Amino acid sequence: MEKPIVRIYTDYKSPYAFVANKRLFELEDHGVALEWLPYTLRIPEFMGTVEERTPHFWRKVRYLYMDARRFANAQGLTMKGPRRIYDAFYSSAGMLFAQRHGLFRPYHDTVFRRFWNHELEIDELSEISGVISSIGGSADDFEAYVHGSARAEHDRIIDEAEALGVFGVPSMVFNGELFWGGDRIDMLIERIKHPETIAAALGSRHRKEAPTHAPARPGS
Repeated sequence: MEKPIVRIYTDYKSPYAFVANKRLFELEDHGVALEWLPYTLRIPEFMGTVEERTPHFWRKVRYLYMDARRFANAQGLTMKGPRRIYDAFYSSAGMLFAQRHGLFRPYHDTVFRRFWNHELEIDELSEISGVISSIGGSADDFEAYVHGSARAEHDRIIDEAEALGVFGVPSMVFNGELFWGGDRIDMLIERIKHPETIAAALGSRHRKEAPTHAPARPGS
């Protein structure tokens, strides 16, 4: 019997995705399969340009990083604030490539750990290629993928995510229901244990349609 699927959207430059990562993998202990996909945050789109940001905005940002660091410290993780705004496309493409070649977990853990330790620039193709090579993959094949079908595949995944209502990370989708943030993991676990409670929880907003398997990807 196939396990029900929890689809997880993540982004390596998100502090909250980083600190939720361990607990997200632990969802497998509850009899589900995890489907990991990138949702590459477009910083200017949801945070505005630097020129548009107010003192109120910066107070919020400082708090959010302090808050995420508390979660990191509680897990023994090092989390250094990002040095600049990153375009995480290469690291997201690396996630898809690593999955296709059976290298997802070592890639995923390495990129998260090294980025938040200031040991990896996730928007430098050569550095992501280096990670792929270090875990036993082909840097040449990865770069061919990046210069080939990666962008179209990546953008299609983002479009699919937004059609499901995704707007941030980490986001989890189970039976068509969206859960956003690490603080919703316990609620998700309850839904996995008692899927019939979705109707009472969402009422008329309950959508029965849901992805039940991983989407077909070009070249897979």
